[in-house]
Amino acid sequence: MNAIAYCGLACCVCSENDKCIGCQNGGCNIHGWCKNYNCCREKGLNGCWECSEFPCTGCMFDKPRIRAFAEFARRYGVDELEKCLLRNKEKGIVYHYEGQLVGDYDKCQTEEEIIEMIKGCDFCSCDQPRTVSEAGGLLLRHKEA
Repeated sequence: MNAIAYCGLACCVCSENDKCIGCQNGGCNIHGWCKNYNCCREKGLNGCWECSEFPCTGCMFDKPRIRAFAEFARRYGVDELEKCLLRNKEKGIVYHYEGQLVGDYDKCQTEEEIIEMIKGCDFCSCDQPRTVSEAGGLLLRHKEA
């Protein structure tokens, strides 16, 4: 299974991955409507993050979490995205709540906040304690000194 879908959805941490092998392996039977899937296949791209027109509109990128995952892959690489998401899962960050298609990453207010949440402390050069965001999400922010 490919760990990351064309759009940036994270198959590697998805609660549906026991039933779905991912769109990059032909596991999605509803891809006829998926602009991201069809565009990447037509252009021969491994994912939207490789496209010069990224991010486009009217597709999965209308959702901030998915756009942020693809932007993270563009900046740092898809392998780093997978590594960080798996590490975050081990730390208790939930990709999808049971029976839902939203999770902890959806609590963030902006794309940049989601990217910071994906990064976790491994990208942070300081060792200050972290705290839950005031918005109630699990966004890892520095406590004020």
